[in-house]
Amino acid sequence: QVQLVESGGGLVQAGDSLRLSCAASGRYPMGWFRQAPGKEREFVAAINTSPGSTFYADSVKGRFTLSRDNARNTAYLQMNSLKPDDTAIYYCAADAEGDYRTTSGWRFWGQGTQVTVSS
Repeated sequence: QVQLVESGGGLVQAGDSLRLSCAASGRYPMGWFRQAPGKEREFVAAINTSPGSTFYADSVKGRFTLSRDNARNTAYLQMNSLKPDDTAIYYCAADAEGDYRTTSGWRFWGQGTQVTVSS
């Protein structure tokens, strides 16, 4: 069983930045999804183990950057120019085994961290 520990959520104003972290108990492809109230969980970004290729949803491309530290088995989601529409619970995922853009494509999930962006 893979353990995922997320951190870094909070309340910020529009235009601010936040960095989310997800520490895994091993080295896996990792991703981030988010779920706003009343909406389905949606793909945000993903990164493979090596060479660390990244993939982004169109809604965050150019504003969010996903990176990883393989020595620490940790992925970092740097979120810049945050908008109120980015408000959601952000979930870390690990060990992709299918379409990385779908929730069914991942085996393990973190508990989620709340990100709230005020206007």
